[in-house]
This record gives sequence, C-alpha cells and structure tokens, in this order.
Amino acid sequence: MKVLTPLAALALLLLPTQLPRWMDAPPPAQRMATRVADDTLTVVRGVIVRNETLASALGGLLSPAAVHRLVEAARPVYDLARISAGRPFRLALGADGLIAVFTYGIDELRTLRVVRRGEELEAHLLTRSYETRTAVVAGRIESSLFEAIEAAGEGDQLAVDLADIYAWDVDFNTEIQQGDSFRVVFEKELLEGSFVRNGRILAAELTRGDRVLRAFRHEGTGGAGYYDAEGRPLRRAFLRSPLRFTRISSRFSRSRLHPILNVRRPHLGVDYAAPTGTPVSATGDGLVIAAGWDGGFGRSVRVRHANGYETLYGHLSRIDVRRGQRVSQGTRLGAVGSTGLATGPHLDYRMCRDGRFVDPLRLRSAPAAPVPAGERAAFDHTVRRCSALLEEPAPRRTAALVE
Repeated sequence: MKVLTPLAALALLLLPTQLPRWMDAPPPAQRMATRVADDTLTVVRGVIVRNETLASALGGLLSPAAVHRLVEAARPVYDLARISAGRPFRLALGADGLIAVFTYGIDELRTLRVVRRGEELEAHLLTRSYETRTAVVAGRIESSLFEAIEAAGEGDQLAVDLADIYAWDVDFNTEIQQGDSFRVVFEKELLEGSFVRNGRILAAELTRGDRVLRAFRHEGTGGAGYYDAEGRPLRRAFLRSPLRFTRISSRFSRSRLHPILNVRRPHLGVDYAAPTGTPVSATGDGLVIAAGWDGGFGRSVRVRHANGYETLYGHLSRIDVRRGQRVSQGTRLGAVGSTGLATGPHLDYRMCRDGRFVDPLRLRSAPAAPVPAGERAAFDHTVRRCSALLEEPAPRRTAALVE
C-alpha cells in the first residue's frame, strides 16, 4: 500500500475530483484506502455505483450521524442527495475518525469540497473551465462523408453537424460524389490540455464539382444560424431529406411497377431505404393533421405546412407525434419501418402543394430572412476571419489547431 505524507494526502484531496476522459476510472466496486506514515490521516477514494446513496457509499467509514452532518454542510452549495453513478469521490479521515476533507466530482467542471475547520464543516464549489481552440480540418470524399471525416482524424459527430448545416441545400443521400471535398473551421474544447469534445462549427466549405458552398455561423438577436458570405441564410422552408445518410430506392414517377401488386401505377413520392428504427424528421414546420394507420402506407404521419404544402411519411414502425401537434423542422416524427404494403424497411416520403403531388427532390423552397442590417458589420468581420482560415493551405486529412 502506497504511503503518503499528510500534506501530500491533503493536496490530493484539494484537487478537482474529475478523472480525465483518457483515463479509465477505477472499478466502481473498489474503494481504495491509503493511510499516511504517522497514522494521522486515512484517504479513501471511490466511484459512485448505480442506485447508491452517499450513506451506502461511505458505509463503514462514517456513522449515519456523520453522513447527515456532511450532507447538511454541503447543502448550501450542492445537494448530495443528487449524486450520480460513475462520479468519483475522495474522503480523508483524521486519526479520530472524523472528516478532514471530502470531495465529490459533480461533473467535468464542478467539484464539491467540504473541509473541517475546527468543529465545523465548510463547503465550497471548485470550478474549472474549458479551453477552446479553433481547429481546421479538410478532406476529400471517396465514398461517404463519414469515412472522409474519419480519415481526417475526426469523429462521426462532426460529419453529422456538417450535414446538418447543408441539410437545406444538399441531399447527402444522392448528391455527394467521389471527388467532392470539404473544409471545416470548428472549435475543440480541452480540459487541462486534454481533448474533451468538439464545439461549434464556425465556418465550412463544401465543394461539389464546380460548385463551392460556404457557410458561416452567425449568432444574432434571432438566434444562431448559418449564412453564405452575402448574409443569405442556408436555412429554408424544407429540408432536402427527412432522413440522414441513407439511399433512395425509388424515385418520384408517374408510372412504376409496384413491387407487391405487380401493376404499373404512379409512385408520387421518394422511397428511402433504411434500417428499421432509423429516425424520421419533419422536413418543415407545420401541424400534424394525421398520425396513425393509413391503408397501404401503414403507420404514417401527415403534416400541413404554410403556403399550401403537405408532407406524408409512410410505412413507419412507430409514431412519435399526435394529431393536432405543432412540429418544428427536424422534429422526430417516428421511425422507419415496413408497415402497410412494403417489401422491406423504408420510408415513403411524399409532398403535395395545393392538393397536387410534387417531386420533393426538385423542390427549391424559399430561404429564411437574411442577416439583419444592424448585425451586418459583425457578420462581415466573422466572414473575413473565417474565410482566411478556409483559404489557408493545410494538409488534407489532418486537423490543425489554430492558436
């Protein structure tokens, strides 16, 4: 058993109780005790397990009365009745068996510390903050955006966030081709020098053939959004697709051989093949006018939008909205399934305008409002700063931190 001096043991307790993500936490069932050389201090550290209370976590170390005193002392700062599984704690006991120092890692940034001062226990909240750095990553798409992002050394979430930015202008199911490329300026959050997670995408560039699409983040009075260099919003009335990263198995057609009925008939929608359970999102703001069984469409949802538009989402395995509910663009309506007349799991997505079916893939809906005139100077500054990062030469497939 490793022996610490009293000062070293106390120093250990005064540090924020947070395990870096790159370290494996000690198994929750293990409670590790260390006694100093002169037997004046015992240090115990552990991790809260599921359904554990503070009393059970400290059982055998403190009496119920001592645990109660600890909870009451901490209450003005943090309620120890709200401890969570997986969070670390440390306890230092004096030779008299009383609390010397107790620390509990509330989350990555906050640590509760309770210290004995004479006969009293004093509680304090230690806080840390993330260090945010700007990173630039670039890559060439050979098969999919996910694989290109991975090849650049980044995780799937960056691919999802990037696809969300261009969701109104690019259908990543059908319109991305080999040789397309991307470049992203985004934030990385670090804690004590170690990477924790990605932050906001500040700017992006997507090159598709001869077409270059740039997006710049702007946070104004109307909230955050992405705009082109002229201040025009990328957000439109309808998303290009109700699903992310899938494939089209059947397109809009006035005459298609039905796979079950074996007769030629119109297919006035777009079929997206996807695994059962894949989330289905509303492509625009609107009112749910139907949610339930609808003949050959099986479980389906219909949404009424502005300007005479309606959308239908058919063959769902489940429905997550109700009739009469207002939904926003991107709201989860249900999940892909194979209910009704379907040979396998897919989404039948249809769109009407003024009662007539239209091809969703050909729709180019109107954009939202541009950057307000009063915010244009701040936006132009952002564009200049981020454009310089987008234009800097940097090795592809690598992420570089910008100091």
